[in-house]
Amino acid sequence: MDSISVNQFREKLKHFVETVIQEHQPLKVTRRNGEDFVVISAEDWSREQETLYILQNQSLMQQIAESQITHQAKTGYKPSAEELEKLKEIK
Repeated sequence: MDSISVNQFREKLKHFVETVIQEHQPLKVTRRNGEDFVVISAEDWSREQETLYILQNQSLMQQIAESQITHQAKTGYKPSAEELEKLKEIK
C-alpha cells in the first residue's frame, strides 16, 4: 500500500481519489499530529466486507472446504451438456 502525507493528499485530492478507484489499491494517508487513515473505493470496501462476512461464517467456510476437497478429487458436481448450453445462453 502506498503512503503519502495529508498535505500531499490535500494538494492533489482528485488525482489520488481517481487513482484509488481506477487501480483498486488503497492509499494510506499519514498525519503528523493524529492517526493515519486509509482511502479505499466504495466498490473495494464492499468487496472486503463480503469477504469478511464469508470468513467469519463457519457454515460457508465449511462448504468451501468441502468443495475444495471434491474439486481436487474430481468428484464434484458435473453439469450435463444441456445445463452447460443453458449457461451459455444466459451470457
